[in-house]
Amino acid sequence: MERYKKEFIEFMIECGVLTFGDFVTKSGRKTPFFVNTGNYKTGKQLSRLGDFYAQAIKENFGDNFNVLFGPAYKGIPLGVTTAISLSNLYDMDVAYCSNRKEVKDHGDTGILLGSKLKDGDNVIIIEDVTTAGTSVYETMPILKSQADVNVVGLIISVDRMEKGQHEQSALTELREKFGMKTSAIVTMEEVISYLHNKELNGKVVIDDEMKNRINEYYSIYGVK
Repeated sequence: MERYKKEFIEFMIECGVLTFGDFVTKSGRKTPFFVNTGNYKTGKQLSRLGDFYAQAIKENFGDNFNVLFGPAYKGIPLGVTTAISLSNLYDMDVAYCSNRKEVKDHGDTGILLGSKLKDGDNVIIIEDVTTAGTSVYETMPILKSQADVNVVGLIISVDRMEKGQHEQSALTELREKFGMKTSAIVTMEEVISYLHNKELNGKVVIDDEMKNRINEYYSIYGVK
């Protein structure tokens, strides 16, 4: 596994972003693990997060895009910090754009924040995590209603590696439905392999009991 992936896994644990216990996802699934990028709360954390995203984007997409779109609300800081990191690390000056939950009818009117979308823009959607792809299905009509853009890809922090709305993984379904590349900084397979019975800061994050719970979850929702 690449070094930056190991560092990212430990970074998520340190920031309380990747946690294990009892949770319910946006799609209504009861899950023993949860990824909440809302727990990145400081400037230093956000700066490092942007660097990790920038590395993964550069590795998977090169420079064939000019806009990062972060769906409201968690996608807003993700798009901003990653655009900064792309500039700092790779001298890539890309625009960031996000949507509002409500259309603004005064001043800077409309539904978008940041750069206005233009016909022909090459867009990468940046998200925290996707379980069933719900957020992306909501985002695509917004993008297409604003301009004739080309959505070249989706980047997320963690690929949960489970069924989307049908039997394929969410990322596979999104890739096939929208004709775009999908990628993640790390997969849950990589996370579990790296953390199983590994001690971080004096504590084993995934012991055998938790590993069994994760296996049971994947027996229901995992991609066969």
